[in-house]
Amino acid sequence: MRHSLPIAPQFYVTAPQPCPYLEGRVERKLFTALQGGNAEKLNNSLSGQGFRRSQNVLYRPSCTDCGACLSARIDVARFEPSKSQRRITKRNSTITRRATSPWATEDQYDLFRRYLDSRHSDGGMADMDVFEFAAMIEETPIRSRVIEYTDDATDELIGVCLTDVLGDGVSMVYSFYTPDRPRDGLGNYIILDHIEIARSAGLPYVYLGYWVPGSQKMGYKAKFSGLEVYIGGAWQPMRDPENFALESHPLGSDPIAEQVANISLPDLAPPRR
Repeated sequence: MRHSLPIAPQFYVTAPQPCPYLEGRVERKLFTALQGGNAEKLNNSLSGQGFRRSQNVLYRPSCTDCGACLSARIDVARFEPSKSQRRITKRNSTITRRATSPWATEDQYDLFRRYLDSRHSDGGMADMDVFEFAAMIEETPIRSRVIEYTDDATDELIGVCLTDVLGDGVSMVYSFYTPDRPRDGLGNYIILDHIEIARSAGLPYVYLGYWVPGSQKMGYKAKFSGLEVYIGGAWQPMRDPENFALESHPLGSDPIAEQVANISLPDLAPPRR
């Protein structure tokens, strides 16, 4: 018997677990599968509503008593580099960018392990082996690229970003870089370069993932001009980061059924023959 996938995506909620960004908080995610012939269309629509992709899953924070995580993107037309960002670009002028298909390599994994061991040794990805890394890179049902950054002087791979190409921008799914050049600001440089990638492609936005006020890990995102955050079902220009409250209240989040009902879905019906 032949079965077809349901037209409307099914949404689920993860079990609560410790928040990786704010101590003492508990996180929960709303998610749906990203598969089938409408994966590109669904990813474009939900990315514009604060969702992020991880392999073949789209997810968005849905914590019961906290609303601190805010999806963030840069409006390319409004971005103006700061003096420090211009210095970062100049400091890394000998780096070459290369875009490839989403295919994992040993060099990428070696760099990934060095990055994690130096920067996130206690994080949720710390135990990721080479097979899990390959799945993170290669299991994508949409248009994705691996952007590699190489030092011209040494021909060494020093940075990598898994990047999705959306209808209205590029989404930086995950980036990592060598821990041996802390003064070069490579993490910020990769974002600056993605702004140039989007601009040259005529795409208006660079999606950065989530910004969490009060989290030192996420503070760098607020330093980019033209930043927008997704609040209350709409994208809003970033105001003073210091004025954001860490929303925490048992009644602060809508019930799951209401959250799902408020998600705007694209037309996923198959074309008529």
